[in-house]
Amino acid sequence: MAILGKKVCVVLPAYNAAQTLEKTYRELPLDYLDLVLLVDDYSHDDTVDLARRLGLQVHLHPSNRGYGANQKTCYAKALESGADIVVMLHPDYQYSPRLVPALAWMVASGHYDLALGSRILGGTALSGGMPLYKYISNRFLTLFENFVTGAKLSEYHTGLRAFSRQVIETLPLEENADGFVFDNQMLAQALHFGFRIGEISCPARYFEEASSVDFRQGIRYGLGVLKTSLQYGLQRMGWRRFPIFDPQGRRLKARGESRQT
Repeated sequence: MAILGKKVCVVLPAYNAAQTLEKTYRELPLDYLDLVLLVDDYSHDDTVDLARRLGLQVHLHPSNRGYGANQKTCYAKALESGADIVVMLHPDYQYSPRLVPALAWMVASGHYDLALGSRILGGTALSGGMPLYKYISNRFLTLFENFVTGAKLSEYHTGLRAFSRQVIETLPLEENADGFVFDNQMLAQALHFGFRIGEISCPARYFEEASSVDFRQGIRYGLGVLKTSLQYGLQRMGWRRFPIFDPQGRRLKARGESRQT
């Protein structure tokens, strides 16, 4: 069952996701999806074997490149597949796969260019198990980002996102980092380029098997978010120019370093 005639591709950026991948996949409403694609960033567990058994299209990185590099490959491969709408979902089962069609519908409707599944809307983040320190840092960073960008998003840090093909083709994603801050840079770029962003409430689950950044990675990510926001502000005021906001910046190209299995 297509969504308004649009080809919908779900991409799963995976790293050591064997314990949660099947649960994530089994809850995807496949009748609405044309392709489920997984990019493995050199996992050390059974992620790849499991993905093959589930029948996913799998692409491998021959070395660990980082979360941002994984997403770059995800989006490049989705574009190569002819996708009109690309939904990025963390395969760690933190976010509800059942909401993937809802996000895709938001983009297919033409009302939004990208859509986010927010853990903050609905007020269930803490009851879903989000650690208090992560909740506080999420709220602080989001408040700061909204202040700088002038947007009114409930959060910038979700692992459930849907994009139109135009968004992915327009943003200079190759200019972004290969680490976790890629997510934040992508939203800052979308705001800078004037794309319309919608949100829906998404319950989140926190449990031992779910992937999570450690404290050091969290600090690095937070600093990266602040840096991206400041760059956005400086660019907006015309004081500085940065490659991630350059209309002529490097866009996605074929990811020759990955291979399909």
